[in-house]
Amino acid sequence: MPERVEIVPYDAEWPAHFREIAAALKTLLGDRMLDIHHIGSTSIPGMAAKPLIDIDVNMPTAADVIDACPLMEAAGYEPRGNRYDADIFAFMKRATTPRQRIYLCPEGHDTHHRRIQFRDYLRTHPQAAADYQALKLKLAERFEYDGDGYTAAKAAFVNDIVARARKR
Repeated sequence: MPERVEIVPYDAEWPAHFREIAAALKTLLGDRMLDIHHIGSTSIPGMAAKPLIDIDVNMPTAADVIDACPLMEAAGYEPRGNRYDADIFAFMKRATTPRQRIYLCPEGHDTHHRRIQFRDYLRTHPQAAADYQALKLKLAERFEYDGDGYTAAKAAFVNDIVARARKR
């Protein structure tokens, strides 16, 4: 059965959840990991979001990403396969509250850079953040049980914000 696209009010505990997850991932991945970033709507103060902590873990190379996959699975993360292209692998942990989605990314990958630019732009442009939140709420109703449709319908907005961020 498809999962419901649920948007909840901002939870001031989301940053603390990120820090806890990040510490566990640092222990799990050790020197394989270059850095770790809280991404997605839960990383934007005040933003309503799906109750899901999204995290990018940067690794030195695509080979390091592949090597880390068995460690993620052994730690209870469900493999979600390649995302965005062949070099990024996604993992979910649904049994936690909030849920966790981890992306293993090779260093310098544009998808990671786009996510950081999007996040940072919304953090510093309240009107853009408010517009994004309104769009998300509207799309969550329209695509209540269609997560792919929900994500696709946000793409033009996200691309516009990334383009604005890159001009700064």
